[in-house]
Amino acid sequence: MSDIPQTGQLAPNFSIPDQDNHTVSLGDFPGQWVILYFYPKDDTPGCTTEAKDFTDLSAEFSQLGGKILGVSPDSTKAHCKFIDKHNLAITLLSDPEHQAIEAYGAWRLKKFMGKEYMGVARSTFLISPDGIIAYTWPNVKTKGHGQAVLTKLRELAL
Repeated sequence: MSDIPQTGQLAPNFSIPDQDNHTVSLGDFPGQWVILYFYPKDDTPGCTTEAKDFTDLSAEFSQLGGKILGVSPDSTKAHCKFIDKHNLAITLLSDPEHQAIEAYGAWRLKKFMGKEYMGVARSTFLISPDGIIAYTWPNVKTKGHGQAVLTKLRELAL
């Protein structure tokens, strides 16, 4: 379990596969804003809402030079099913070894129905074109989150 990177810090790099098994690194997006969001599990209610919101807003993010990357411990195969089932238009990264998840402090102690366990804390990082963390959302509530991130990107990108 590591600390959550803060605004103004260099964003930790990573190299993990996307849904098509292509290795994706933070450095693959020079000159672009990266919206890096961490979520617990494909095809669960909150994660589906969040992914669909980002998909619905993806053209607007793109117009501002933003690239959306969702990260969970799910397999590339699970990501493909999730994308197909919900017609998602975003890139999903598979991180079963928690490389990026831990680097961004998203692997945390969680509580559910009185039980404590380690899991992915829903969190989002807005990374500037020069690789600096421009804004963080360490504890995301899914409703309206995509719009909140887009609003912040508009504010910072223009």
